[in-house]
Amino acid sequence: MRIGEIAKRSDCDVETVRFYEREGLLDVPAREANGYRRYSEMHLVQLNFIRHCRSLGMGLADVRTLRSFQANPELACDEINQLIDGQIARIHQQVESLRLLERQLHMLRDTCHANQKISECGIIRNLTQAAEGEGCSCHPFGKPN
Repeated sequence: MRIGEIAKRSDCDVETVRFYEREGLLDVPAREANGYRRYSEMHLVQLNFIRHCRSLGMGLADVRTLRSFQANPELACDEINQLIDGQIARIHQQVESLRLLERQLHMLRDTCHANQKISECGIIRNLTQAAEGEGCSCHPFGKPN
């Protein structure tokens, strides 16, 4: 199959297929006499594997590692478990960061009440104070990063 077909069958862009090929995540396909890439069902499985890993938030380095493990099925899977444990820890940290961000936004939102003039808006006042190096309601424990 050509690149357009594999992209369609894997529900991704042609450029995504090219990118994964350039990154070495997708095996290099054979070329036809006219120079067009010729992908096989094996490439489609590889591409779906990559996309599934990416849908789980895995970075390219982790996907590359998992692809290398696929090529060595006789190895123990301890390192794969460690890789997934690391991904779980990263996701946990992201969730905690999002919870903090949500609390900060609630604190900021609580500084303004409906139907006020902009000059009296607590949100604008807090954002301006922070921009000027002063404290704000949404970062009670220090300056924003």
